[in-house]
Amino acid sequence: MEHTSTAKPSFGDMVSNAMRYWERGRLFYNLALTAVVLFHVAAAWPHSKALFIWDVGLGLFALAVLANVAYCAAYAVDLFVQSSGSQVAWQRWRWVLLVIGTTFAAVIAHFFVMTAGF
Repeated sequence: MEHTSTAKPSFGDMVSNAMRYWERGRLFYNLALTAVVLFHVAAAWPHSKALFIWDVGLGLFALAVLANVAYCAAYAVDLFVQSSGSQVAWQRWRWVLLVIGTTFAAVIAHFFVMTAGF
């Protein structure tokens, strides 16, 4: 009788797995948020042209950094679920967290851009 080992992956393996997945997803996330901002700029043109000033640019940069810091919350969820022993199911379904998180961030970006006057 052959014995199959179901050894739990090391923490380093789980981190590597999470990084491979979430750093590819970060591109999708950033493109979605960029699309929201560009949509508002285009929809408000030519009024939005007047908002291309240094302070607005710095504000958008700060919000982009904060959005990417918030994106890192997915790592905590990912590592928690991976360490719970649900790696196989999680790796099949974690795209749902990416989609929900990106949608939530896009809604927040929409409201921030609206309050900025775009």
